[in-house]
Amino acid sequence: MPLNEADTRAKLIDPALQRRGWHEDSISREQTPGPFIRTDSGYERGQGRTDYVLHLCIEGEMVPIAVIEAKAEGAAPNAGIEQAKRDGRLHHVPFAFATNGHQFHEADLRTNATHGPLPMGSFPKSDQLRKRWQRRIGKAGALDAHSDEAKPLWTQPREGARYYQRAARRAALECIARGEKRILLPLATGVGKTWIAVSILRAVAMAGQLRRALFLCDRDELRNQALGALSAHFKSDAAKATTRDSAVNARVIVATYQTLGIDREDGDASFLRTHYPEGYFSHIIIDECHRSAWGKWSEVLRRNPDAIQIGLTATPRDIDTGEAQDVETAADQQISADNYRYFGEPAYEYSIAQAMQDGYLAAMEIVRSNVWTAGTPDGVKGVERKYLRDARHVSETRTNEVRDVDDLREQYAPSALEQDLLLPDRVSA
Repeated sequence: MPLNEADTRAKLIDPALQRRGWHEDSISREQTPGPFIRTDSGYERGQGRTDYVLHLCIEGEMVPIAVIEAKAEGAAPNAGIEQAKRDGRLHHVPFAFATNGHQFHEADLRTNATHGPLPMGSFPKSDQLRKRWQRRIGKAGALDAHSDEAKPLWTQPREGARYYQRAARRAALECIARGEKRILLPLATGVGKTWIAVSILRAVAMAGQLRRALFLCDRDELRNQALGALSAHFKSDAAKATTRDSAVNARVIVATYQTLGIDREDGDASFLRTHYPEGYFSHIIIDECHRSAWGKWSEVLRRNPDAIQIGLTATPRDIDTGEAQDVETAADQQISADNYRYFGEPAYEYSIAQAMQDGYLAAMEIVRSNVWTAGTPDGVKGVERKYLRDARHVSETRTNEVRDVDDLREQYAPSALEQDLLLPDRVSA
């Protein structure tokens, strides 16, 4: 009778890996809390995913290099290859394997090429994977593991970090090591974007490469949250900028767009221009970089073109803003209204669906409802203009132009709200 998955791991896969030189200090088994599952007696915590994650010792640090998805002995050796590829991308490793304990299939996650089946007796040894990894990064021309630029990569993250936080951190630091200046990290709300940003700055500082950093956000609450996290590592070297204190003596400055005064018409007198010369910052973190695309916050980036610029967001923007009315606005839109066009493809992504599947965020039920229909007669599909008169602010989604209710159409379909019209009162409700 074929072995089940647990026995296949213990009796076939583990011994095979040991014979190929993969010992316990180079293997971790990542386990997540798992989602809550509804049962007859209430909710119970499900079982989280457990992977084999293989590590190489590079510059004295254990660095993930591959994942293995195990299936029961009776399964086809490639039965888990798609899951292995998904897990490999989540762990941000270059190689993924699937096996039934007898044979294995392999996927290169850069080229997406898959080959196999091959016997477990030929599973790559650590030295073989190391050489393949070095050849690959050499072809990319990009990452020299022994260069000064790569030093932040080999700093150890703080204990207790979740697998996706370590992966996002490593992905960003790899981009920096390759000389990339713009990095986009789309990560679900509530999964620790601030922790990841702080960990990146911490690694750069430990490698002696941090001159001055700016953490930019759009609300006082986010500024205070970021300052608390940064102060845990940088102590008094992290400070918040206020209209009364530019904090120029700090290595890491936390500021809001409003404090920098970059929406002022008299740009020469703005707080940003007054206190921070061009090229002042070596690293800039833009928190919620999708949120403030209508303001002229991109001036911060244009004044620091050589800085490492990292955009954090749960929902990257990709907006057709139309023809701008002036050159300055057009330049701003080119940077801020389309996150993909400015930053490029994401270095790493972690979605809300994956966070719920892993059990790090509470699962949700989506209930579709049109909030702004109080008083609308039954049977009317959509929202009539007269029901928008109580809204204090109505604007065009694409241009953010404030609209007079009398100039609106007689009726809007529910899907038009937020798609065509922005109604902050409705969102609050």
